[in-house]
Amino acid sequence: MDSSFAQRLYHSHQECTKCPSTKAILTFFHELMGVLFPPYAQENVGSFEDFEERIRSMKFDMSKILYSNLLHEGHNPEEVVQSFFHAVPEIYEKLLKDIDATFSGDPAAQSKDEVIRTYPGFYAIAAYRIANKLSHLGVKSIPRLLTEFAHSKTSIDIHPSATIGEYFCIDHGTGVVIGETSLIGDHVKIYQGVTLGALSVSKEDASTKRHPTLEDHVVVYSGATILGGNTVIGHHSIVGGNVWLTRSLPPHSKVYYQAQMHNSEQGQTDLIVFK
Repeated sequence: MDSSFAQRLYHSHQECTKCPSTKAILTFFHELMGVLFPPYAQENVGSFEDFEERIRSMKFDMSKILYSNLLHEGHNPEEVVQSFFHAVPEIYEKLLKDIDATFSGDPAAQSKDEVIRTYPGFYAIAAYRIANKLSHLGVKSIPRLLTEFAHSKTSIDIHPSATIGEYFCIDHGTGVVIGETSLIGDHVKIYQGVTLGALSVSKEDASTKRHPTLEDHVVVYSGATILGGNTVIGHHSIVGGNVWLTRSLPPHSKVYYQAQMHNSEQGQTDLIVFK
């Protein structure tokens, strides 16, 4: 590495002297999760006064992070901190409903504490719900960092700007992708390997709705791919495993693959069956 290249790197570091470390941001996230859910807490809570001090400390840490130019123009750090913590009870109630959906929807779940401690789907949803609120409050970079950290930990990729309703359940979860403009209703359940994606990846489409809509009470089984901003899966529909969809489904639909066996020369044909 020559001196000129080292100088170039040095100047880039000088331009980022106020950049909060990734560690500081993730520490804030884990501290918040530990406050909301005792199974995540790194230490036991003493008195109520100590607990309140922990919350005040988190507010101070968030202020330090946001003062590092991570807000869109016109947003005040202190106002964002206050607005975020004012919204924490709402985030908490949504996460309790997500826990209920996962616990009631998975026969293997032994307790709600098990869901909180061990289920990758819940961890990814929690990161999304916190990141989504930060994004709506005008926070830059941090929302995507949180969901990408959850992505690296769980293999579940949820864009922080996606819109997701209540009682959301991701079962198993490995390989799930939920795009930026996805719209998901209440009581939706998706399994591993599901993609809610775009039909095209042109930069010119950045401001348009590129990802599908899942209405209330939709179930999408493993390996299914649903693409397109105009694709709407009607309420109470079931999308079977490995189905590829680029068209809308009316409410109460069922779509799945069905294999048809022929003679040995013709082999097997896969059909998509709609009901």
